[in-house]
Amino acid sequence: MATFVSPPTAPAAAAAASDSAAEPPKVDYLDLPCPIPYEEIHREALMSLKPELFEGLRFDFTKGLNQKFSLSHSVMMGPTEVPAQSSETIKIPTAHYEFGANFIDPKLMLFGRVLTDGRLNARLKCDLTDNLTMKGNAQLTNEPHMSHGMFNFDYKGSDYRTQFQLGNGALFGASYIQSVTPNLSLGGEVFWAGQHRKSGIGYATRYNTDKMVATGQVASTGMVALSYVQKVSDKVSLASDFMYNYMSRDVTASVGYDYILRQCRLRGKIDSNGVVSAFLEERLNMGLNFILSAEIDHRKKDYKFGFGLTVGE
Repeated sequence: MATFVSPPTAPAAAAAASDSAAEPPKVDYLDLPCPIPYEEIHREALMSLKPELFEGLRFDFTKGLNQKFSLSHSVMMGPTEVPAQSSETIKIPTAHYEFGANFIDPKLMLFGRVLTDGRLNARLKCDLTDNLTMKGNAQLTNEPHMSHGMFNFDYKGSDYRTQFQLGNGALFGASYIQSVTPNLSLGGEVFWAGQHRKSGIGYATRYNTDKMVATGQVASTGMVALSYVQKVSDKVSLASDFMYNYMSRDVTASVGYDYILRQCRLRGKIDSNGVVSAFLEERLNMGLNFILSAEIDHRKKDYKFGFGLTVGE
């Protein structure tokens, strides 16, 4: 005699559906995402906590000649700090003009800067293949032993990145970072500075989701760096970092924020030394930005304020 089995009731069916939905998706370890370069593992924390602070007046003007080539002019007027034996900060008034030329192509970017004090800065980025990129930067100056140059070769794999660095002074470096899970990546680096007879090795880890980024880095040079960024919303981020050097016993911790409004971006932080800083970028019009920079150190009685204009895209 056949037995009739009744279909599951609505609550039972809903419970079964919820159980299947609660199961996490299976991870395909043969199809992991490509991590960011080893040198950029603290990228989000640096964007929030270390904006380009300055003191005095700054004016930048960029004029595009065509779709690929543009010229830039920069004027900086403000004090420059000089080393001193005492704890007080000694500043001397300075001013300089900088002329630049930029070439931007989908596979080749060239940037050059010439300053009135005789310094020449150049940067290069070239995509040799779809996976191999060459980067270079150099600085030439009249001061002896102050000119330097470096080349960086970055190979991008399916789920890993590897870099090789070559610089003057017999500087060699290599790094590798591998995605272990869709959110976690691990890496390491080695370097050798032949001119100073120094070598080192380091390790790093990075864990990121849609809402947070946590990184850690340690090196044989004595550096320990930790950072954490919490994305409160699409426009607000909170960040913190911890820097420790077990050779010199120097410790610094800081917390900050990054707030993106409709017409401006505001970043600020306070660190364990009592230094408070803020950086505001206000978009006044298309191609016209107003910049405010402030840094206050009550312990050293050092106060830095700057304002500037950026014209051109």
